[in-house]
Amino acid sequence: MEKRTKENSHTVIMIGAGPAALSAAVYTTREDIETLLLEKGVPGGLAAVTDWVDNYPGFPDGLAGLELAGNLQKQAERFGAVIDFGEVTALHDEGEWKHLETTLGDLYARVVLVATGSDYKKLGIPGEAEYYARGVHYCATCDGAFYRDKRLVVVGGGNSAVQEAMFLTRFASHIDLMVRSRMRASDVLQKELQKFVDKGKITVHLATTTDEIIGDKDGKVVQVKGTDTKTGNEVKIDTDGVFVFVGLKPNSEFAGGQLETDELGLIKTDENLMSSMNGVFVAGDIRSHATMQIASAVGEGATAALKSANTSEGHVDVMEEV
Repeated sequence: MEKRTKENSHTVIMIGAGPAALSAAVYTTREDIETLLLEKGVPGGLAAVTDWVDNYPGFPDGLAGLELAGNLQKQAERFGAVIDFGEVTALHDEGEWKHLETTLGDLYARVVLVATGSDYKKLGIPGEAEYYARGVHYCATCDGAFYRDKRLVVVGGGNSAVQEAMFLTRFASHIDLMVRSRMRASDVLQKELQKFVDKGKITVHLATTTDEIIGDKDGKVVQVKGTDTKTGNEVKIDTDGVFVFVGLKPNSEFAGGQLETDELGLIKTDENLMSSMNGVFVAGDIRSHATMQIASAVGEGATAALKSANTSEGHVDVMEEV
């Protein structure tokens, strides 16, 4: 363990540099609070790799996810936020200071904001990565409107898959729901789903794996191949797009039991967005009960920054104390 020094001590460390953290950094740095963001991937998080964002307030024509992420980053950096690239592997409570083990070495902070987000679980099949954001999606509210009067495939049999499939009927002409084994959605949702089936809006394919996503020479998704596990026969479904809802993988491994999580691995917070560890706040998609929307992540980031202000009141003397 490295000893705490002036060089490795910070007033605020934010784990992640997605919309929640970047928004929070705007607020902390404008208050002259020294702030470091640690990002293991791309600043902007999932927003940066979203082709088009059509539901962010203030942009009536929508904007590219990469543009939104870039603007958030520029704004945070303009006020003095520092973004460094590294991964947090462990977090420890040492009272007034939080000790972070990272790939850059040991770091210390008075206040920590966890904004690591969640990643969509992937199918790991041919075509999934190749057509990401160009026919393969993981968010119906984000991308569903692009498929008005088109045919879609939805993969999954849980609550999210059923809810999103029903939501997508607002746009798509028809939905093929591919369920690997059996339906795992609640009885209430299954009864609601049956109404869409009866209307011919959704066709459910039980015991059907999703094996490959096929595109054409123009780079557009045109078909999904699967297997009927009961008969062993190949299944081919023509489609204009694929929405995958097989769960989320919270980026909370680093917490190592130090922060209380829910059954999904999302970090629990109180009404002030503080985790079970005093001085550690949580915002965005990694937070339990988050809405998984960019706009709400930005709002939570701002809220967490304001709520954490009292915790970091001693920021002026941080370096002198070392």
